[in-house]
Amino acid sequence: MNHEVEVAWQSNMAFEGTMGDNIIKMDADLSSGGNDNGIRPKPLLLIGLGGCSGMDVVSILKKMKVTPESFSMSISGKLADEHPKIYEEIHLVYKFKGENLPIASLEKAINLSLEKYCGVVAMLEKAAKITHELIIE
Repeated sequence: MNHEVEVAWQSNMAFEGTMGDNIIKMDADLSSGGNDNGIRPKPLLLIGLGGCSGMDVVSILKKMKVTPESFSMSISGKLADEHPKIYEEIHLVYKFKGENLPIASLEKAINLSLEKYCGVVAMLEKAAKITHELIIE
């Protein structure tokens, strides 16, 4: 399987990325010459990481018949000081709400995603230390 996307310059520092009919806007902030009308490319990597791992976790929890009331993630990335400014450290916070959520099942789903299933984790961990935590609200 191959993925194919298109990235097209719009104006100034703005680009649109497309995959099929899906569009994502990217732009630089004002201090970097952009108009701040889109997501920066590096944070977009963090969003992709969250989507990949989050989809894994939801899929695994469904198989375990665990249904949280809500599930969200906060992801932070620490950039290197020198160019190329890659992420050196990435931290994921998995946040769940719900009654009687089995912590062991949540931890197992997260660990399976991070250690086995999420290809974005597998790629990014070659460059960055990836850590995580679980919060039940």
